[in-house]
Amino acid sequence: MKKYDKEFKKEAVKKYLDGQSVASISREIGVNENTIHKWKKEILSVNGEIDREKLEMRKRIIELEMENEILKKAAQIFSRSG
Repeated sequence: MKKYDKEFKKEAVKKYLDGQSVASISREIGVNENTIHKWKKEILSVNGEIDREKLEMRKRIIELEMENEILKKAAQIFSRSG
């Protein structure tokens, strides 16, 4: 039986949390679907680390999108006055 490190397992579970199906992850990384379900259960129930990380990333994306909009508006204002 092949051994996979924790980081590899986390990456597979992250793909699932990002909306990719277990079947497509299985095909992509060459791991049985049941194994991915096991990893999902193992990782998400132990410490919820991936959920927190995903939540933090979503918050950061929202912040960056807001900053981007502010910069676009500022660029429009300054391009008119120049």
